[in-house]
Amino acid sequence: MFHIFQSAGWPIWLLLIASIIGLALIIERFHALRRSRILPDGLLERTIRRFQEGKLDEQQIDQLAGNSPLGMVLAAGLRHADQPKEDIKESMEEAGHTASLQMERFLTTIGTIAALAPLLGLFGTVVGMIEIFGAQHASGMNPTQLAHGISVALYNTGFGLLIAMPALVCYRHFKALTNSFLIQMEAQASKLVDAITAARRPE
Repeated sequence: MFHIFQSAGWPIWLLLIASIIGLALIIERFHALRRSRILPDGLLERTIRRFQEGKLDEQQIDQLAGNSPLGMVLAAGLRHADQPKEDIKESMEEAGHTASLQMERFLTTIGTIAALAPLLGLFGTVVGMIEIFGAQHASGMNPTQLAHGISVALYNTGFGLLIAMPALVCYRHFKALTNSFLIQMEAQASKLVDAITAARRPE
């Protein structure tokens, strides 16, 4: 493996750094964007039941907010439960925006790596081509320098594409997953709003 990096020349180290950063962020997002961490099963039902039973105090609402992004949105609605329906929705929308930013954390960096890796590979290719042309002399070509230039050009192009393709797939996957979570979160928030407004109606 080290021989490959030697053959690929110094531009490959830029790609190696990009690949390490990209892999670390992808692993972190796979861990952070698990459904159980974003939309815990039964959280909405438990929250509505406790609200209807009058068992939610400020401390429990704070704990709910720290439970998950969904909990943050639900807690925002509960903190404004005595206000008009539109104000409750607005507070939950603001919390949803914050939750969205949390879920989309590092996605821009992953997308940037997906776009940048082929360019870094192209840069390495250009460096290799420069070495190939530099191998030409009036007396002929230097075979060693020519071979090294070809290695630099091909290895960097290959590594750039190898990094970009999975990074792009993961970026698209995480974006779609985040959008799906937000839609489900909005639906669950609407159910809580309905429960809050229903509790105000005179029996």
